[in-house]
Amino acid sequence: MLKRNLTVRSATWRAIHIRSLRRVDAVALATTIVLTQLLRFGLEEGSLPFGGVPVPYWLVGAVLGTAWWAWLDLRGARDVRLIGYGMEESRQVVSATLVFFGALAILSYVLDVQMARGYIVIALPLGTLLLLAGRGLVRRELTRRRLAGEAMSRTLVVGRVPGVVEMLRSLQQHPAAGFDPVAVYAPSSSRALPHHLARVPVPRNTLPEGEAPSVEGIVAACREHRIETLVMAASAPLSSEEVRHLSWYLTDEHIRLVLDTGLTDIAGPRIHTQQMAGLPLIHVSTPRMSRSRLLLKRLVDIVGSVTALVALSPVMAVLALIVKAHDGGPVLFAQERTGLDGSRFKMLKFRSMYLDAEERKAELMAANDAKGGVLFFMENDPRVTTPGRWMRKYSLDELPQFLNVLRGEMSLVGPRPPLPSEVAQYEEHVHRRLRVKPGITGLWQVSGRDDLDWEQAVRLDLYYVENWSPVQDFVILLRTVKAVVAKEGAH
Repeated sequence: MLKRNLTVRSATWRAIHIRSLRRVDAVALATTIVLTQLLRFGLEEGSLPFGGVPVPYWLVGAVLGTAWWAWLDLRGARDVRLIGYGMEESRQVVSATLVFFGALAILSYVLDVQMARGYIVIALPLGTLLLLAGRGLVRRELTRRRLAGEAMSRTLVVGRVPGVVEMLRSLQQHPAAGFDPVAVYAPSSSRALPHHLARVPVPRNTLPEGEAPSVEGIVAACREHRIETLVMAASAPLSSEEVRHLSWYLTDEHIRLVLDTGLTDIAGPRIHTQQMAGLPLIHVSTPRMSRSRLLLKRLVDIVGSVTALVALSPVMAVLALIVKAHDGGPVLFAQERTGLDGSRFKMLKFRSMYLDAEERKAELMAANDAKGGVLFFMENDPRVTTPGRWMRKYSLDELPQFLNVLRGEMSLVGPRPPLPSEVAQYEEHVHRRLRVKPGITGLWQVSGRDDLDWEQAVRLDLYYVENWSPVQDFVILLRTVKAVVAKEGAH
């Protein structure tokens, strides 16, 4: 009865979360349709000729919104597997929306329906933004609950000791993922496991000392600890046949099975399952930046940088006057950075430090707050000017970098632009981050910025290089606005 109640409770919070997504999506799309109607037609009704009969646009909007909402479900944008995974969830929402409007365009052409272009131009970006904003609010509430120990899945980790230790560390360091490791099943004495990982006690080993691992033993451990999710580490002590049998038993027990492939930092679109000789094999596609993708990225950079420079020119003019009036020094600070394939360029910023900042850096190295020793920053850097402090909080000092983007030295989205001195300390594999242009923003920007240590920053940059996509760039740009407004990780 206890296990049944636990399963029901687990299913309940997941069902509540999915219902919240449906409600939030409905509100976002209803708002989109109303605003689109007002912005395109004002107080006039407007009509769409269809088969010789004028159809009012409010009815077109209602049908469009309903179909859009239903398509998100059919496309899997509210799937349980996406719960808590912001980047993947956002990518699914954007992808489903683009496919939906693509199909709408084809259908309109086939049926010769002359739909108002302005209506689509407004509805597509507005609806996408509102959908992502609503998902963000729901995800924030879920994260808050998970950090408080709620809405978690009781998890059993199965594998050999090294794999179990690595998996435990990862799960315990990322509670927002929703896995609560309550027990392990490893073919060794529990004394072989470290007593603490990430300041969280290690769950006890459910496999008695001296006993061989077995499917029956794992299933018994799941029942004993009321397990909801079983995570199989890459070093699982079971044969492929035993894993197959285990999956059957877990299905009967309504327990999710998660297999760790050992492939880290590889995005979902690059991983494909393929049946061969009756075996479900995983195919990992090779990351390629084709010429067409490079041209698309460059086109987006040009349009985005020109638009930003024109729209923000009054703000940049005011900032220039403030910097000049503060101490009479130069407005811009040009610092040598390393770009694509190790090339050097001068990165532009509004000067936020005193003129002798570089000379004083050596004496401040002992107070470096950055972990890892490669990067340098201080939370209360005495070299920063008064206007420089609030400019940095809102990333206003980085606005001149749109000129670097326009000149082709940087991109809107990419890895952090490193100093040559930092590149000189790179390990061999870290040089892979130089295979794409550095960006004004990137995964490092929206994931904590200065709050990240060196290893975390490198991991995010390499992930971006290996898994670049236009949709990912779009999502990062949207998340950047939130990060800047919230001053997340800025010092």
